[in-house]
Amino acid sequence: MQHAARNYAIVTAAYWGFTLTDGALRMLVLLHFYRLGYSPFTLAFLFLLYEAAGVLANLVGGWLATHYGIARMLVVGLVTQITGFVLLSALDPNWTAAMAVAWVVVAQGICGVAKDLTKTASKSAIKLTQSQVQAEAKEQGAGQLFKWVAWFTGSKNAMKGIGFFLGGLLLESLGFRGALWAMAGLLAFVLAGVLLSLPPMLGKKKASRSVRELFAKSPGINALAAARVVLFGARDVWFVVGVPVFLYSAGWSFTMVGTFLAAWTIAYGLVQALAPHLVKRSEDGLSHEVPAARLWSAVLAVIPAALAAAVWLEAPNLEWVVVGGLGLFGFAFAVNSSVHSYLILAYAGSEKAAEDVGFYYAANALGRFIGTLLSGLLYQWGGLAWALSGSALMLLACWLITLGLPARRVLADRLRG
Repeated sequence: MQHAARNYAIVTAAYWGFTLTDGALRMLVLLHFYRLGYSPFTLAFLFLLYEAAGVLANLVGGWLATHYGIARMLVVGLVTQITGFVLLSALDPNWTAAMAVAWVVVAQGICGVAKDLTKTASKSAIKLTQSQVQAEAKEQGAGQLFKWVAWFTGSKNAMKGIGFFLGGLLLESLGFRGALWAMAGLLAFVLAGVLLSLPPMLGKKKASRSVRELFAKSPGINALAAARVVLFGARDVWFVVGVPVFLYSAGWSFTMVGTFLAAWTIAYGLVQALAPHLVKRSEDGLSHEVPAARLWSAVLAVIPAALAAAVWLEAPNLEWVVVGGLGLFGFAFAVNSSVHSYLILAYAGSEKAAEDVGFYYAANALGRFIGTLLSGLLYQWGGLAWALSGSALMLLACWLITLGLPARRVLADRLRG
């Protein structure tokens, strides 16, 4: 048990370091290019390949982690991220706007691959280490799995929030290129720790032998993946471009906008870590958790609908109404996300957990891609009200999809088998 917990701690620490630089990168790119005068849609476009690359990276990464081992894929993800940072640092201010955008999009795509390779490997390691603990302790262990997933996901997002603040700070103090080199150095240190600490064959299993076998998922995993698409699309449709630009247009400084996004993400991560205390747990790991996913999806859908109405009606002190409403959104979204992250591991088979997790997070990346694209388009077409309305519609779809999740362990196992 101590050995499994040690591997869990190492993987979590490595992903913290990665997530810190990933959050800083988003803020660096967003603020740097907004300051250069890029439109909301162009800002969204800068992140599109980053998100799109994650779809393929998760699918392939899950298979590779199963075939070659989780630790090796974690190393590949870290090396890929360092490569993306170095490419971004080579951006020349004398290039034309079209060439600069193309260069950033490609470099961001590389970073998107890195992010999702690292995420798939890290989440798969949780399932592996929990299974080892369960086997050694000879007990069900569903509650322990929920706690580990919640802590991992919540702490990761808290680190991402700190990364938003770090990105703004590095941009002010070191400039765009200096900040990227500093983050590449941090990741090189993390990479050395992973190479020295984790067994390279960790998580190596017999991988799927065909594309058909790779995509042969249970109805529970398929439904959860579909819900994940619209859940994360509903967040990013306002988070990527809409709210930052809206607050800046309302008179907020870059520092204030970055601080709000950082605080929102940190608080969101803390709530995720506390989710096991907010959701009643069951012995089979599904019968209480699945209804909780349905309930929190319904609650979440109401919030952006109410905010959209407030924007349409031009409520007094609108920016503070939006900030307060998005605080409530973050709370409900954090619980939703944490429950979903637990359920994918609860539904996943132990032999090919990395493939199941990769498939699920490919859906997550697809949702971020759709949300990022719509964030620029809807804000440019109809302002924040359109972005929030799009979020509400996606969350309604999320609730409807969760009605199809199997809520009994026997049923879920029979459908998977």
